[in-house]
Amino acid sequence: MRTTRALAASAAVVATLGLAAPTAVARDGMPITLSNLVALPSVIARGGQLTVTVDGCPGLAVATSDAFSSTTLNRVANSNTSRGTATVNTNARTGSHSITVTCGSQTLTNPTAYTVIGGVRGGLGGSSSTGATPTDMAIGGGLVAAAVVGGGVFLMRRRAERRI
Repeated sequence: MRTTRALAASAAVVATLGLAAPTAVARDGMPITLSNLVALPSVIARGGQLTVTVDGCPGLAVATSDAFSSTTLNRVANSNTSRGTATVNTNARTGSHSITVTCGSQTLTNPTAYTVIGGVRGGLGGSSSTGATPTDMAIGGGLVAAAVVGGGVFLMRRRAERRI
């Protein structure tokens, strides 16, 4: 390897480490505070599961909301992030809900963390109980008649081609 390439590679490594070092030690001596309280998905149906994540909590935390019971958030390995899963009550009111996380002596609230939507009505799937309307019957009959006439014309033309 040429000397210039080796110097360029080592300069790139030194620059990368030099820029990353202040970032790595920026929090030393500073207290860690709760931040970035997120609930995913942000829109959920009643009875669904919600993942709650908070940064700045090096241990166990507790998340509370009026739409689910208290949930324990566990520390994510090698980080200051805690995460847990909560199940939204089946009778939760629709609309925006807040989440409050308590970690040690710190508390953080996100007033519009997620939105609960009403449950989906299942069953009929868009079908109607009255059956086909006269318009539907006329359209279907017209399409069938057009197919029969078109097929007859096609067969008549094929028959005429064979005689030649």
